[in-house]
Amino acid sequence: MPEDPALATRAGTNVVNLRRGQPPVVEFWYEFASTYSYLSAMRIETLASTLGVTVAWRPFLLGPIFKKLGWNTSPFNLQPAKGRYMWHDMERQCERYGLPFSLPDPFPQPSLLAARIAHAGRSQSWIGAFSRAVFIAEFGQGLDISDEGLMADLLLEAGAPAKRALRDANSTETKIGLRAAVAEAEQHGVFGAPSFVIPGGELYWGDDRLEQALETAVRAC
Repeated sequence: MPEDPALATRAGTNVVNLRRGQPPVVEFWYEFASTYSYLSAMRIETLASTLGVTVAWRPFLLGPIFKKLGWNTSPFNLQPAKGRYMWHDMERQCERYGLPFSLPDPFPQPSLLAARIAHAGRSQSWIGAFSRAVFIAEFGQGLDISDEGLMADLLLEAGAPAKRALRDANSTETKIGLRAAVAEAEQHGVFGAPSFVIPGGELYWGDDRLEQALETAVRAC
């Protein structure tokens, strides 16, 4: 019979709670056209696994959020100096993390199809592998992620049922659901990607806040 914690405490012994709670869940809000989302997507599962954190993959679209600000493209295009810095920084960070890097053309890439596929499959076991494959194709190889044939190939590589995934991505339910995901991101205060929402609703923005978000989620539980 397991030792009664109350009795053990009165006896002056150390008590270890063997019933571990559920791991904390961190929502990873990412946009496939986002450069820094690429960096986080390639690192988050390894870091989260080390800390005992569960990742909830939350693909969404930044375009609708930017439009409300009066932007018709990425702020990295609207502010040339910021854009030049970002591309140089991406080269540095990819070298640091050992990731391939290729400047996509055009930038930002049309990410609607990839986002719909990922939204429809966000709870599937292949979501992490598929998301990483899309980012590698886009920012590592400079490929066009709006190409349905490429998406089918990446789905198969990730172990996903490609035909069904593409069918689900084009369903009315998925289209409505992705729009709702954008609205949910806004409710969390998300204004850019990558963003991380930890238990309790606190928001962290940017690849450079990934580790802090995961560590804080662990301490909060």
